Amino acid sequence: MSNPAPGFEKHPAYEVTTQPLGQKVEVKAGELVVASSDDAVLLNETKHKPVWYLPTKDLNHGALTSSDTQTYCPFKGYASYWHIETEQGRIEDAIWAYLDPYDECLPIAKYASFYTNKVSVYIDGELADSSGPGWTDR
Repeated sequence: MSNPAPGFEKHPAYEVTTQPLGQKVEVKAGELVVASSDDAVLLNETKHKPVWYLPTKDLNHGALTSSDTQTYCPFKGYASYWHIETEQGRIEDAIWAYLDPYDECLPIAKYASFYTNKVSVYIDGELADSSGPGWTDR
């Protein structure tokens, strides 16, 4: 590996896995379609809620502006963020992506995810959990 994640060395039992979702995912901010994809993946991470990632090619780039926000994860790498611009105003830091993830997380390299407490995510037309990503007890 040329870019291994330091987190796995310190925590070898920690897991980050992805799997194809196999369902249509649509992300909306009000009536604005922010993303729509049949190629979403579900990311499962130790002690985190599952998170949907959609290919960046399926984002409505015309509705997005890049943010200066950046966060770091010792398992996935550095995340970049985007705002969603709507007629009602800006939704700050609603989308993130690991543009150059660590080797173990390369399956999400060209994918982005969404704060489900800031947008509406529909899986095959059904509104998904809107509590937002975060830690769990599992």
